[in-house]
Amino acid sequence: MELIQNNATALLILLFLIVTFLQSGIDKVSDWKGNLEFIKGHFKNSPLRNMVPLLLAIILVIELLAGAFMFVGAFNIMTTGAKSLALLGVQLSALTLIFLLIGQRLAKDYAGAMTLAVYFIITVLGMYILNH
Repeated sequence: MELIQNNATALLILLFLIVTFLQSGIDKVSDWKGNLEFIKGHFKNSPLRNMVPLLLAIILVIELLAGAFMFVGAFNIMTTGAKSLALLGVQLSALTLIFLLIGQRLAKDYAGAMTLAVYFIITVLGMYILNH
């Protein structure tokens, strides 16, 4: 119980990011066709328009890896105090958000890019907390 109390902030950030990235990844897996069509439309006028399936698959893999590392990492924090897997998951989350930001900017979806900033701030805070 002491490990949970001493790491409550990190665990809450991990829970937020786990829900965010695992839900997103599971949604892509369960409705690949729908997500692909939406993203193709979103990027139809961008330089990425011909690479959408590959890029969506890359984002999917990184999201699922990030979520899995954070899930196992949260368990490790609660049981042993080890933070390395959680930190790796949060770092993958940050990388995913940067990739998404690049895509949003290239698609000229500035409002969508702006909303990613909130997730990125939480992610960087998680990295900071897990490093200290």
